[in-house]
Amino acid sequence: MKKLFLIAAMAVMSVAAMAQNGKFAYVDFNEVIMLMPEMDEARATLEENQKTNEEILMAMYEEYQTKMQQYEQKQATWTPAIRESKEREIMEIQSRLEQTQQSLQQEIQQLQQSLQAPIYEKAQKAVNDLAKAKGIVAVFEKSSLLYVDADQLVDLTPETRVALNIPEGRTLETLQAEMMAKAQAAQQQ
Repeated sequence: MKKLFLIAAMAVMSVAAMAQNGKFAYVDFNEVIMLMPEMDEARATLEENQKTNEEILMAMYEEYQTKMQQYEQKQATWTPAIRESKEREIMEIQSRLEQTQQSLQQEIQQLQQSLQAPIYEKAQKAVNDLAKAKGIVAVFEKSSLLYVDADQLVDLTPETRVALNIPEGRTLETLQAEMMAKAQAAQQQ
């Protein structure tokens, strides 16, 4: 028991010593990631792939709808064997449609991960490099902080934005406005 108390006391003292000797910082990592030019490219690639996937699914759905309409219109005139064959055909199309939808969703998720991984790595490297250059002991994510004493912590977000070539006036709000304008333009076409 004494050993456990001694270890806990040493841990508390070492954290207190670090706090006195080192500087701490925070960064709005989500903001930085979302505003990086590389993320714009990733979003565009994802949107393009999503559009292609929607076209594929729409073509399959139209085939399904056509077969369903044909079945509903002609089922009364068909023999039981033909009706059963057409029902199986419709069920197979429906099954393929569901499988294709799941497969395309997985592909989009994998593409998103492969596009975003280097973006996160680049942002993390920028934060690490800035922290080392400034002699910062630890960097926290802004959204996980319950309280920040601006006099005690350094905000690395502005310097990280500069290091990652994020335009000065670009914010999450302007990004959202850009995305909404793009979506409205796409709807009008």
